[in-house]
Amino acid sequence: MDSGNQSVVSEFVLLGLCHSWDIQVLLFVIFLMLYLVIVSGNTVILILIISDPHLHSPMYFFLANLSFVDMWLSSVTTPKMITDFLHENKTISFGGCMCQILFVHFIAGSEMVLLVAMAYDRYVAICKPLHYSTFMNLKRCIGLVLTSWTAGFVHGMSQMVVIMQLPFCGPREMDSFFCDVPLIIKLACMESSDLGTLMNADSGIVIVTCFILLLISYTYILLTVRQSSKTGASKALSTCTAHI
Repeated sequence: MDSGNQSVVSEFVLLGLCHSWDIQVLLFVIFLMLYLVIVSGNTVILILIISDPHLHSPMYFFLANLSFVDMWLSSVTTPKMITDFLHENKTISFGGCMCQILFVHFIAGSEMVLLVAMAYDRYVAICKPLHYSTFMNLKRCIGLVLTSWTAGFVHGMSQMVVIMQLPFCGPREMDSFFCDVPLIIKLACMESSDLGTLMNADSGIVIVTCFILLLISYTYILLTVRQSSKTGASKALSTCTAHI
């Protein structure tokens, strides 16, 4: 399309989950309660782990980081969605939309890699218990967490940078409650099918890679547990409960 017909988009319109005022009020109450439960629950976990010296171990170090990530992942889109339930005009600025894309993919990517790090921690604890204190020292734990944040940031930036380069000149309505990458691509003034496939492949590679690594870790764990006594197997698997 001729660039002369393109205009700068300052905001997008979010159509939300429904159009009925009564249902929106009900959804406001439900999602507000769920959000408060998630934030307060993760906050309690963080406080308990930080304040109790007995919980200063690699397993709980990763659990604390997972709670922190989960709390912020919920906070990227949920507050905006909740407040929009009470507003007739549901809009989000272009900058706000780009921030949502960045942080959703940044934090979600970090969480997936962090889950793999937690699986590795359980693998070492159960399959190589004599080397656990050597392998999972504080330096390595911090390194794994930083790796998860770095991987998530790279993934988030790759999504946002591509979207920022797209030309927008037509419709600006999204049938969603947050800035979803596939829906934004459809609003671009260009042939977007190939780009949509590429962006989905980027996210798919991250998801599939993390899932395969999780399967490998838990396959080794289950094979090791099968060789243990019933009591030992039960105790070993109980340490994986928080991660699962």
